[in-house]
Amino acid sequence: MPFIPHTKKDIAEMLETIGAASIEELFDEIPENLKVDSLDSVPEALTEMEITRLMHDRAAMDPLTNCFIGGGAYEHHIPAAVWEITTRGEFYSAYTPYQAEASQGTLQTIYEYQSMITELTGLDVSNASLYDGASGLAEAALMAVRSNRKVKTGRVLLAPGVNPTYVKVAEAIAGTQGLTFEMLPMDATSGTLAFDQLDDGADPVAVVIQQPTFLGTFEDADRLTDWAHGRGAFVIGIANPTSLALMKPPGQWGEAGADIACGEGQPLGVPLSSGGPYFGYMTCKEKHVRQMPGRIVGRTTDLDGNPGFTLTLQAREQHIRRSKATSNICTNQGLMVTASTIYMALLGYEGLKRVAASSHKNTQRLVDGLTSIAGVELQYGGPFFHEVAIKLDRPVAPVLEALAAQNILGGLDLSAYYPELDNVLLVCATETKTDADIDAYVHAMQDILQSKALKSA
Repeated sequence: MPFIPHTKKDIAEMLETIGAASIEELFDEIPENLKVDSLDSVPEALTEMEITRLMHDRAAMDPLTNCFIGGGAYEHHIPAAVWEITTRGEFYSAYTPYQAEASQGTLQTIYEYQSMITELTGLDVSNASLYDGASGLAEAALMAVRSNRKVKTGRVLLAPGVNPTYVKVAEAIAGTQGLTFEMLPMDATSGTLAFDQLDDGADPVAVVIQQPTFLGTFEDADRLTDWAHGRGAFVIGIANPTSLALMKPPGQWGEAGADIACGEGQPLGVPLSSGGPYFGYMTCKEKHVRQMPGRIVGRTTDLDGNPGFTLTLQAREQHIRRSKATSNICTNQGLMVTASTIYMALLGYEGLKRVAASSHKNTQRLVDGLTSIAGVELQYGGPFFHEVAIKLDRPVAPVLEALAAQNILGGLDLSAYYPELDNVLLVCATETKTDADIDAYVHAMQDILQSKALKSA
């Protein structure tokens, strides 16, 4: 229950001290025509018991669904201990204060998180998170401009598999600050970069590579990284953190590795929860750390030689002189990072590797089942992790509606992002899917595609 410590006597004394007759007088600079007398559309207040009952009733309206949607957010098993620990009072309400060293437990949690994220991505330094993966790309692009001073174009090139939502967010945040984002050509057969169509335009300040791609394919990250570095560009890698338990990390791409890595941290112990809150991760090479946004925690020793943790490399402008700041992203998505840290610590490297391997195995089984149906085939050949684009013999939207009627969330309709892919569906399976789940989806898809009613529609 919320606690308001100020009594009427306290309020009266404070108002008297500052010379105000009422609390309303503190807001007298607000024009009268902007003030609202009442909130007519707000329902009457409910008691705690009533609101609990209401929320249980509303939750019961959502049926249990079999989810095969990916596209940047993924349904993974989260051990019960993760959120049992995360929602303990000392974690749930903890937040790094300005006198940060007073919160050694919070700082150590963040430090452990940073250590594990750098190990996953193969880079040197991690910050203490961003809002989400999409804003992480925007911040990485701005960081590249600040760090790569030899290139003045503000031109950021995007490999064709970069998440379209990330691109929109990056354009909204960084496009007004002199950056331009240009999509590199895609080979329609493979769904990856068409190297033979690369132009010799103005040198880019950065090249962005997503691996695996939004379409579930694999770029030749080594070749593209070396090409970008040969043009004097930074390389920004976007990676699904779960996949990094099996795949080469961005820090090892090409001869020199990516300069910055970022992405969505949601797969690491954060529930889908209708779209958030999530958190974004960011790592970089040590030589670029001064330009990294957000908070960074370091490990040190006190005067007595005892180990301790502290915020480091943080200018005061980061918090109070925002126009002078490296970035205005000061907020640490602390609760999500805490859950992620506990999740990674519980699973360990071997556990995360098993999650990734099981997800791939289930996706292979799903793809084998779906492509055995007449009217379904792979859109692209080649390897994949746990997402695959499949082509149907008809538009995707009616098929997804029919699947949803059977409580199956069948995937992502790619026509919303790529109009030319109007019959293409992105499907995903994680370690949460059983053989029965996959069989149910395959049988439902077969029945729907053979339905005369749907064919006639």
